[in-house]
Amino acid sequence: MTTALKPGLYQHYKGPQYKVLYVATHSETHEQLVIYQALYGEFGIWARPLSMFNETVNIDGQTLPRFAYLGAAD
Repeated sequence: MTTALKPGLYQHYKGPQYKVLYVATHSETHEQLVIYQALYGEFGIWARPLSMFNETVNIDGQTLPRFAYLGAAD
């Protein structure tokens, strides 16, 4: 079973933007993984645990989402 994650565009707290493609399930551990594409450079495809994708980070005393939802992708 996958946890809901809005498909679309996200911005990493460091600035780059990404497009979420899928939420996949690891075949051995059943961990949920976000499959996403960089929208810069070589447009690489990446995977990151859903729990980490949804984390917050503390930058200069401010709590920010690691990836902030920007909206639907075209």
